Amino acid sequence: MEAGSRDSPVSPPGRDSPVSPPGRDSPVSSPGRDSPVSSPGRDSPVSSPGSRAASLMAPRRVVVFPSSALLGPALAGLVASRAAEAVASRGRFTLGLSGGSLVSMLAKELPALPHLDCSKWLVGFCDERLVPADDPESTYGLYKDQLFNKVNIPESAILSIDSSLPVEQCAEDYSRKLQEVFPGEDKPVFDLLLLGMGPDGHTCSLFPNHPLLEETVKTVAPISDSPKPPPQRVTMTIPVVNAARCVAFVSTGGSKAPVLKEVLEGGAGPALPAARVVPTAGDLLWLIDGPAAADLTITVETPGPGARL
Repeated sequence: MEAGSRDSPVSPPGRDSPVSPPGRDSPVSSPGRDSPVSSPGRDSPVSSPGSRAASLMAPRRVVVFPSSALLGPALAGLVASRAAEAVASRGRFTLGLSGGSLVSMLAKELPALPHLDCSKWLVGFCDERLVPADDPESTYGLYKDQLFNKVNIPESAILSIDSSLPVEQCAEDYSRKLQEVFPGEDKPVFDLLLLGMGPDGHTCSLFPNHPLLEETVKTVAPISDSPKPPPQRVTMTIPVVNAARCVAFVSTGGSKAPVLKEVLEGGAGPALPAARVVPTAGDLLWLIDGPAAADLTITVETPGPGARL
């Protein structure tokens, strides 16, 4: 669940957005301070029609910022705008969080937004390590220490795992918690999932060539053999991720450039986990910084200062 390091949004046409960009990877072209524009030299096609990438891609936006420092405020703005839309439409905003550099980015930028009201938010975790909440590896623990004490999300609306349970029971228990707060839904449909990507192309705790990539029944699955420690974790499955109204990846740093190119433009081998994220009816966004985008040849958006995504 990396965004920039450890484990590691603004919307194209879709269920929650009135704006319609011109194409799958094409930026909005109208001039103005708040309109992203395409960067020169990035107009190559994504891939040939018969390639693996073409067969997997959903409508998406790839938005490149000069630095992660400029990406952070845009991410916070995306979260706030999606929250406002969801509360106005459905009475609440459901958000799935991942760890890594997303924690510090959100902890810095969300509380800085004026008049942010999180009282109708419901927060879950896209994956979690099976460790106590006070362990430095706990994603919930990091958000509790760095973000949750700065915003008014009701404590009862933060869904954390029961780390005292064995990993299989922990996954079942977390799945039940999600069913309780998403009643009547075959799969929980989150308004926004924030994901990171590891240098191996993993997202959530879904790793390359792992059997969990083919899981289609479970909402939350256990993993006892994570190639990245700690080995025991629970994770949302691909069908749940793809059921979201909006999925936003955040990927920063030059170390991500090679894998980002493979995920977004295709490669010779099996599709990496992050490339399997193709929302069924939702929006897909990639928010990346310049170093991570260094190898890309596809069309991207390069918003100016203060642009609203």
